[in-house]
Amino acid sequence: MPEKDKEGKNFHVNQPQESELFFLKGSNELDWGMKNRLARIFSPEDGRTIMLAIDHGYFQGPTTGLERIDINIMPLVPQADTLMCTRGILRSVVPPSLTKPVVIRASGGPSILKELSDEQIAMDMEDCIRLGVCATAIQVFIGGEYESRSVINMTKLVDAGLRYGIPTMAVTAVGREMERNAKYFRLAVRMCAELGAHYVKTYYVDEGFDTVTASCPVPIVIAGGKKRPERDALEMAYRALQEGAAGVDMGRNIFQADNPVAMMQAVRAVVHGGEKPDKAFELYKSLKGK
Repeated sequence: MPEKDKEGKNFHVNQPQESELFFLKGSNELDWGMKNRLARIFSPEDGRTIMLAIDHGYFQGPTTGLERIDINIMPLVPQADTLMCTRGILRSVVPPSLTKPVVIRASGGPSILKELSDEQIAMDMEDCIRLGVCATAIQVFIGGEYESRSVINMTKLVDAGLRYGIPTMAVTAVGREMERNAKYFRLAVRMCAELGAHYVKTYYVDEGFDTVTASCPVPIVIAGGKKRPERDALEMAYRALQEGAAGVDMGRNIFQADNPVAMMQAVRAVVHGGEKPDKAFELYKSLKGK
C-alpha cells in the first residue's frame, strides 16, 4: 500500500482562483482543447502567428520553390510558428519529429485547369486526428460559381472539428473576375465567421483593411498572395498587423524570395519583433549577404 499523505492545509482561502479570459479574439467560449490548439498556432505572448503556407501543390502542382519540399522548405520551418500543408506532403516529406503545429489543407478537387470554386471536403476528420493537426483549412468562394457548396462544406468541416476540438480556418478565395476591395472582404470574412470559422485567412487591401478586421469577430491572418518584391511584402505584413491582422500566412513571398531563409527571419522580425518595414528589409539584406 502506498504511504498515506497528510491532508493539505494551505488552501489560500483569501485568494480567489483566477479565471482569465482567453487571449485570442472571439475564442473565449471555445472548449479547452480548441483553445489549446489555437494557442499553439497563435503566440500567447503577442497573439500573432507566422504560418508558412506550402499547400499550393494541391491544385497547381510543383509550384516554383516547392519542387522539393525537403530541400527548399524544411530549412524555413524553424522560423515559422505554424506549417500549413497537405496530408500527402506531411506524411511523405515532413519528419514526424516536427513539433511545430500543423494546419492541414482539408479541401480540394479541381486543378488550375478547371473551375476552382468546385471544391469539396477532401479528407476525413479522423485522419486529421491521426495526424495530430492543430487546425483544418478550407477554401470558401464567396461570389464564385459554387459559392453555396463551398460555404456548406466549411460548415460541415466546422461541425466535424467541434466534435474533436479541432479549429477551422476559412480561406477566402477570390476569382479572377472578383474585385479585391474592403467591401468584398468585409462580406467574405464576416460570412465565414458567422457560420462558424474560428479564424479566417484573407487578402490585404490598401484601403479600408482596418474595417475588414474590425467587423470580423474572429482573428484574421493575411495571405501573402502573388510574389512581390521583398520590401513590398514586408510593408504589406507590417501594415496588415497595424490594421488589426493577427498574423500572416505567407508562402510565395517567402519561398520564392531571393533568399528564403533571410526572408523568413525578416518576416518574423515584423510579426513578432514589431520591426518597421525599412529595418526589416535591412535585416533581410544583411542576412542575404552572409
